[in-house]
Amino acid sequence: MERQASGAARPRPRSAWSRIEFEPFDREGIANLDAKQEAARSLAAEARSGQAIGAGSGSSAYLAIHAIADRVAAGELADVTLIPTSIEVQITIARRAAETPGLALGDLAACRPDWLFDGADEVDPEGNLIKGRGGALFREKLMFRATEDRRILIDPTKRVDRLGQAFPVPVEVAPTALPVVAGPLADLGATEATIRTGTGKDGPVITESGSLLLDCHFDRITPDLEAEINQITGVIESGLFQGYAPTVVGG
Repeated sequence: MERQASGAARPRPRSAWSRIEFEPFDREGIANLDAKQEAARSLAAEARSGQAIGAGSGSSAYLAIHAIADRVAAGELADVTLIPTSIEVQITIARRAAETPGLALGDLAACRPDWLFDGADEVDPEGNLIKGRGGALFREKLMFRATEDRRILIDPTKRVDRLGQAFPVPVEVAPTALPVVAGPLADLGATEATIRTGTGKDGPVITESGSLLLDCHFDRITPDLEAEINQITGVIESGLFQGYAPTVVGG
């Protein structure tokens, strides 16, 4: 059998994810694609070699992952680690890392992010956010706690005068706690709480931690609502991000 010549480059191992058909977004079907791509390229230009970067979920974050990976592939960056906040993001990073020397898939348990990027459903003038349409709000909140350098990618449609104008507040709840949390959420001003159902399955959406999502409408979102929701027994996390003072990119 012919042996490989000494010093010849060995082929990179094929990613296990490459054997599975998966693409979280149809790029051409992304709403406000041009604005989101511009924001993604602007953010990718801030990446530096040797950094560990938290990668959020959603279409804006998806575009930013590819923009950073493209810079690594072009030789502009090296030794960049992207830390995912969801299975969706993990697969995207793993696929790009398998074909891009200098790009690695990281883990929050093993490395602390230098900074993070993520998208948002709504952003108010003070930088408070509603997030969680992708159902990854718990891991996204963990990433927000892991670094103080937080960068939010948006297009102009995400800016609102007050939170709750266009989107409900997602609340992740342990399944057995549904009867327990309904009353306290109503006491906090939730006028409606609906279990989120899936489009690719019958029944409710199950989060990566095995919980359910309640989409809660509030007539008024007070400055302390995030903390008050999280104090309810049975609540895992909410999609309110209040007081994190992120840098908003785009929009």
